[in-house]
Amino acid sequence: MTTISYQLYCSRNFPPLEDTLSMLAGLGFKEVEGWGGQYDDPVRLRELCDAAGVTMTTGHMGLAMLEDTPEKAVTTAKTMGMKAVMVPAIGPDERNMDAAGWEAFGKRLAEAGKPILDAGLKFGWHNHDFEFKDLGGSDLPLDLIAAGSDDISLELDLGWTKRAGKDPIEWIDKYADRIIAVHVKDIAPEGENADEDGWADVGHGVMDWAALNKHLQSKGITHYVLEHDNPSDHERFARRSMETLKSL
Repeated sequence: MTTISYQLYCSRNFPPLEDTLSMLAGLGFKEVEGWGGQYDDPVRLRELCDAAGVTMTTGHMGLAMLEDTPEKAVTTAKTMGMKAVMVPAIGPDERNMDAAGWEAFGKRLAEAGKPILDAGLKFGWHNHDFEFKDLGGSDLPLDLIAAGSDDISLELDLGWTKRAGKDPIEWIDKYADRIIAVHVKDIAPEGENADEDGWADVGHGVMDWAALNKHLQSKGITHYVLEHDNPSDHERFARRSMETLKSL
């Protein structure tokens, strides 16, 4: 059974959070995905989710939080009832690494995830486009990150994969046994939606969601997280994107 979640980062420019959660619940969302800016008071965050009738089944946590305050990371995840914690990115100044650097980073990531795994949760990495940079060999950064440990799961962002010039289906096939969720994100036709950084509501861009959905289902990948990095109207994005997924 497919579950549809919503990455709350999409709504960071539309406070307050309780209004966002109410809006999402009204559109039929049952699950949300948290992000690092929301974890200052996990008890209050859980209360807001409970009041809206949604669960935070997954969450993004920065690498610094996991490395510097692992106890807080575990407590937050447990308080929210998360099943998986994903590291969403590293800063632009940290991304210019060679193959050896990415290989070392994969091992660093695996070490940072041990407290999460020891707590009985899944742990992994969420990609952008920089993980597909050509390093001059057969392996790309995403391969070297995944090689850090078999315990590193992946939350494959299909939109960023496509924007990097890669075929999402090929990468779904490559890591099907490691993918525990996908970010469902659409790309606007060239030259459109410049005010939204070139992203589009799901089903209103260039991605072939019927084909992608069919392929994901064939691989047993059924946890979809809707995301738009910079919507001008988060209710419009959530509503139209949910309508698209329900129609598949």
